[in-house]
Amino acid sequence: MDWMSVIPPIVAIAVVFWKKEVILALALAVLCAEALILVNTSITESYLAPINAIERVVGTASSPGNTRVLLFSVLVGALLAFIRDSGGVTATVNFLVGKGVAKTRKQVGGLTMFTGIAVFIESNLSVLTAGIFARGLYDRFGMSRARLAYIIDSTSAPVCILILLNGWGAFILSLLDAYELPASSASILWGSVVFNFYAIFTLLIVAYTISADKVHGPMLEEEKALSQTDVTQQSAPATKARFMILPLLVMVLSMVGFMFWTGDGVLSQGSGSKSVLYATALATAVAYGLLLVHKRFTHKEAVDIGFKGMGELLPLVTIVLLSLTLGNSLKDLGTGVFVAGIVGEYLPLVFIVPMLFIAGAVMSFTTGTSWGTFAILIPIGVPLIQSLGLPPSLVVAAILGGGIFGDHCSPISDTTAVSSLAAGCDVLTHVKTQIPYALFAGVLTLIAYFIASVIMLG
Repeated sequence: MDWMSVIPPIVAIAVVFWKKEVILALALAVLCAEALILVNTSITESYLAPINAIERVVGTASSPGNTRVLLFSVLVGALLAFIRDSGGVTATVNFLVGKGVAKTRKQVGGLTMFTGIAVFIESNLSVLTAGIFARGLYDRFGMSRARLAYIIDSTSAPVCILILLNGWGAFILSLLDAYELPASSASILWGSVVFNFYAIFTLLIVAYTISADKVHGPMLEEEKALSQTDVTQQSAPATKARFMILPLLVMVLSMVGFMFWTGDGVLSQGSGSKSVLYATALATAVAYGLLLVHKRFTHKEAVDIGFKGMGELLPLVTIVLLSLTLGNSLKDLGTGVFVAGIVGEYLPLVFIVPMLFIAGAVMSFTTGTSWGTFAILIPIGVPLIQSLGLPPSLVVAAILGGGIFGDHCSPISDTTAVSSLAAGCDVLTHVKTQIPYALFAGVLTLIAYFIASVIMLG
């Protein structure tokens, strides 16, 4: 059954690239995974796979953490609609251009990257804030939404995994604390920052893309095909910048407050899923209130706009739900453990760290989750540190970087869906245009880990 556990993600990825249908691909993968689980337990009941798949979706949606993610994704639709139809986006763009803050394409790119870096508390909040903030600017300067999706996606996760004053940092510390290590868990985790080559290379490539104002591969084709006329029609006439700025400020600042609140005064202990949902709900309420106070719309008109915005995002919300469902199915199937098994104990020492990076990438790519990758691979990597004397920070960095790398390339990742949602870009277009950049950074990282292993292990 071990080798069969990789069939569902293979089905998902094959259908994605064959039919260009993410929802169909995820649904078939979940059905396939549930059928394999039944075959492994009771061949006579394998015909119940469709029923089990439905129950798996129900179980996933009923999880408090997953429900918060889904509600957040729905509320984002209303928030985006309020900001867009209020004329706040156009007004903000005009204000920034008029003040000279965003008068060139390079400045717009830099502003987007800076926003993603500044909001390092939670990766979803980072991509959401930067995406909403920059949409109108990218439209104004004729840059594709695919470029925006790439910049926010390739800025948020690398920054969050380097700064670590967030939920990721607390989660990884809790995993490391379970072991006897040559140094404290905190010092090992902070020491991993300088060795997290994938995150560093990715940020450097994003900075190059912005400073040189050049794109390559499928993204270049996307930019050539960009129709400025179609983009312009999506923008409401300019009104007041506050319709956009105030909700975004409320969302970011309240996110910090909610992280402290849910973490009992400790930022890194706060709940990301709770905080981002509360912050988005509050920002949506503020955006709605502004529309009424300034008599931009009546209550009925505002409600209609909000529900219309939610409806526009239902396909993406469905993708998020099915991605989470597939992750749960693959966990029961043991896909992650099987993929992690490619790191054998008989490998030469200098190959172990690069192989941990590859294992993390493959696992994250096939399961669509970096959190799950960390949870499975750290318990595999830490014993290697203990038994073989590997540099702890180097091993941890390779696992973390591999998880982010695979997530960046995966069409079944919920993070990919959220980044596409924030930028207003098709999911498959985002995957297709980001993969060449992620692969380039991944190859450089693999070489860097091999060199580092040769130097540090002799």
